[in-house]
Amino acid sequence: MIIDNEMLFAHGAKVEEYKRGECIFSEGTVPKYYYQILEGTVKISTLHNDGKEFVHGYPFEGHCFGESYLFTDKNYAINAFAERNCSIVKLEKAKVLLIFDRDKQILNSVIRYTADRLHFRYIISSFLPVTDPVVKVEILFSYLKLYFMKDESSGFVIPYTRKQIAGLTGLRLETVVRVIKRMENSGILKIIDKKINF
Repeated sequence: MIIDNEMLFAHGAKVEEYKRGECIFSEGTVPKYYYQILEGTVKISTLHNDGKEFVHGYPFEGHCFGESYLFTDKNYAINAFAERNCSIVKLEKAKVLLIFDRDKQILNSVIRYTADRLHFRYIISSFLPVTDPVVKVEILFSYLKLYFMKDESSGFVIPYTRKQIAGLTGLRLETVVRVIKRMENSGILKIIDKKINF
C-alpha cells in the first residue's frame, strides 16, 4: 500500500464499497478525495467522442489512483470504474494534503508511485504504434514482470485478465487470446490453471 491504512483512518478516512461497473469518479468532476484500494480492481480510462474507450491502467489492492489530481486545481480528465467489486479507502483532499505537509516521507512515497505510473504510461504509449500484436503483448508482459518482480530470471503470473490485456494494448480480445496461444506454443509463456506465466 502507498499510505498506511491506519494513518488514513486516523485522519478520518472511510471505506466505501463499489459494485462491478460502478463509477467512482468521472471526467470533468472535481477531485475531492485520495483513493486507495483495499480490495478489488479499478479501471482507469478515457472515453472518446466516438464511444471508444482508452484504458490507462488497472490498479488493484494496495494501489492508489487519481492521486496526481490532489496537486492541481484541474478537474479529472479520466474515469475510474470498479472493474470488480471494490473496497476503497477514501480521505478528503484537504486532509491528505495535511498528511503530506507533516510527513515528507509519505509525500515522497506518493510521488515515487505516481512517477512509476507515468513511466508505465510511457511504456504503454511507446508500443501503441507497433502493428505486430505479439510484440505489443510481449513488451507489456516484460514490463509488468520487471515492475512487479524486479527480477526477470524467474516465472511471473500476469496479474491481468485477457480482457484487461486487450484494454491495455488496444487489441481486440480475440486477438489477445490468439496471441497468448501462439506465445504458449512458441514456449514464450505457459498457461497454468488458466493463468498466464511469463
